[in-house]
Amino acid sequence: MGWSSPSSHVRSTTATTHKFHTSAPATQSSSSKKESSDDTPRLTHTDPETGKASMVSVTDKAPTHRTALAVSSIWLPGVAFDLLKRNGHKKGDVLTVAQIAGIQAAKQTSNLIPLCHPLLLTHVSVDLKLVEDEATPDAAGGGAQEGGLRGGRVDIESRVACMGNTGVEMEALTGATVAALTVFDMCKAVGKDMVIGEVKVMEKTGGKSGAYKHNQQGAQRQGHGI
Repeated sequence: MGWSSPSSHVRSTTATTHKFHTSAPATQSSSSKKESSDDTPRLTHTDPETGKASMVSVTDKAPTHRTALAVSSIWLPGVAFDLLKRNGHKKGDVLTVAQIAGIQAAKQTSNLIPLCHPLLLTHVSVDLKLVEDEATPDAAGGGAQEGGLRGGRVDIESRVACMGNTGVEMEALTGATVAALTVFDMCKAVGKDMVIGEVKVMEKTGGKSGAYKHNQQGAQRQGHGI
């Protein structure tokens, strides 16, 4: 079979260039201020007139002490959970590495989430706790038992604080999520049947909206304003 000319197999990769306006004004327009003054919920990262995404200006907001607590969990099947309890995974101390990863991630949130503001965090803590859990999801090794060993989960709490113009909920969520991902990475050699879930903000303080607490029946807001 003869060889055809390389040019006959060249596929055009020319793409249409789209230009996007990405600059954010230092202050809100009068129309934006008017919309934000009523009680109608709206997406603050979206321009109400054009629909384009933009970073919210917090220039005129007064700095307040802000805190947030976010949680996550990762369920592991029996063998992986048993090794975790005995600190027997080949990659080393899973819980310590996951803790450090969560702290590092919280500090890098604005580099990961495009429209988050860079914040000077004054406190970050990530705590992990092992829980033997008979209600391990079926996806995690077929239930709580695997190889005669009971499965379980790692509960993760991520607390963040700052003195700033905007909240730290995203930083807390990022810390809790990356800690869970790190547990997955360090345990996947003995089985990938792990389930990450229950990622949520449990509470936050500071700012115009005041204090917030989550409960199983739904979110509860304590304070005023949006």
